[in-house]
Amino acid sequence: MNPLRRIAPSLALSPLLVYLAGCGSYTLPVARTGDPAVPVAAFAEVAPQSSLDPALLRPGENAFRLGPGDQLDIEVMGDLSTRARVTVGPDGKIYYFMLPGLDVGNMTMAEVRGLLARELTKYIRETPVVSLTLRVVASQRVWVLGRVNNPGIYTLTGPTTLLDAVAQAGGLASSAPFASLAASLGINPPAGNSSEAADLSRSFIVREGRMLPVDFQQLLHEGALSQNIYLQPDDFIFLPSARASQVHILGAVMQPHSEKMHGALTVVQAIALSGGTEPKACLSNVAILRGSLAHPQIAVVAVDAILQGRTPDVRLEPGDIVFVPYAPERVLTRYVDLILDTFARTVGVNAGARAISSDATAVGIGVNVSP
Repeated sequence: MNPLRRIAPSLALSPLLVYLAGCGSYTLPVARTGDPAVPVAAFAEVAPQSSLDPALLRPGENAFRLGPGDQLDIEVMGDLSTRARVTVGPDGKIYYFMLPGLDVGNMTMAEVRGLLARELTKYIRETPVVSLTLRVVASQRVWVLGRVNNPGIYTLTGPTTLLDAVAQAGGLASSAPFASLAASLGINPPAGNSSEAADLSRSFIVREGRMLPVDFQQLLHEGALSQNIYLQPDDFIFLPSARASQVHILGAVMQPHSEKMHGALTVVQAIALSGGTEPKACLSNVAILRGSLAHPQIAVVAVDAILQGRTPDVRLEPGDIVFVPYAPERVLTRYVDLILDTFARTVGVNAGARAISSDATAVGIGVNVSP
């Protein structure tokens, strides 16, 4: 039996922890505030396996495709009585005069125009010439949350870069580092009045479930436009508070979450506060990821050896990511990518859930977000 499954979270901060496991028990020292520093595992800087694709720095060439909420003006040329504005419904359909519901979801404007013409020929003798105009775009949106002046959900009405999106969200909440860069680019976001700056080293963007290797520090503080990628629908951008004092426990634990630090915290304590590990967790290959997301450092810790008293526990630092795998990963670069993707998805989902409100579908709406 996995010994960590027997750790009760309520005991995780007691002076001693006793682990009962199969044929024996382990009594482990737990770091307390004021204790000498617990030896720290050797950290190695490992560049993520994925690198920034130069194609991300160019506007996408894919044609615009319709989605729920988009509004169209339709007219049969030569007959003003046929003019109407329609909205793409949640099911992807539009309803125009006598026509049945037409499924236009994920169609281009040219495809919709052809579909309307074909359907109208069933009711009009002459082949109709259909005028189609896109009036409102509501289906293509990005999330910009965290330490910006106006966190919210923003509509993509044309080619939009990451820097454009941050400016549209009002710039960084503590905007001193952003102000000089914005001014040089002709952007004038409102000045922030919050003392809580964004932690650019821990900021990230998620696309289709994966974290893109964008260095926010280089982009927003140093002005490196080589990091200014073009956005795509459903991109999720998150800039956490620099004052956040948390560790993140992810992977094969019962309750993956972010834990606020209230003094010294070790890797075993952190796992215990997550309800212990799942039965198939690999305790010999637990990772601690530290530092910038763009240039992370990783240490692989044998938690099973800690439980057996053969090695000391490892004290964590604010911002550390503790990742318990299901199987050992021998390639560190691949391991780092797995951890970063899991971290970004987990934090992104939690931040997004906190942000959603009853009117969150409004275009450019601001939402209340806990940093």
